[in-house]
Amino acid sequence: MSLIPLEHDRKYGELDQVIRAYLGQPADDDPEKRSAALDAYLRHTWRTRPWAIAVAEHQLREYAKNPPGRLRLRLGEFYPVPDVGLPDSAIQAWLEQLADHLKHSIETGEAPPPATPQTHWEWHARFPELGQLLGGWFSQDMPDEFESHDAALRDYLDTTDSGLIAQLTGELHELLALPLNDSDYVLAVAELGMEVDPPYAPDAWLTMLAIRLRRR
Repeated sequence: MSLIPLEHDRKYGELDQVIRAYLGQPADDDPEKRSAALDAYLRHTWRTRPWAIAVAEHQLREYAKNPPGRLRLRLGEFYPVPDVGLPDSAIQAWLEQLADHLKHSIETGEAPPPATPQTHWEWHARFPELGQLLGGWFSQDMPDEFESHDAALRDYLDTTDSGLIAQLTGELHELLALPLNDSDYVLAVAELGMEVDPPYAPDAWLTMLAIRLRRR
């Protein structure tokens, strides 16, 4: 019997967040050093949901203690760990190592210092609604759907809940407050899903969006 959403979230919801932080990143943790992916998870989660780190530590350790067999995975009864570039034989020890790092962070209060997002996961975790706008309305299909960047933005504003628009406004101001240079802004919009060039420099265009939304 496949996992129902409630059961999945109770047993594996926060474990899944940790593992997703590794997609596209090397799982190169060792007993003395956290990977960039785990640092990104801790940096964001300490800032937004510090209580969830203990949940992740428990779920990681429980999964490592009771790894599923192939049949139960095939039946959908267990969370399947995505490919993180490690052999199957190394996954159990790696999960235990991650749990140890999280436990140490909780017990000591040691956390990565504030910084701009360092991974694809962290960009989207920190700026979810901006990622929704850029990835949904400014993908490679935009020229076929809208006559201009302004038309795409108008469509987003006309079809999106006002609370989400307010969230987007805050995220834009937060992004613009980061110490980014021109190339950093190019990276930021690409990581957040924009697949077409903005009409002018990314930082100037994002500033225009923020001003327009604030006036709205």
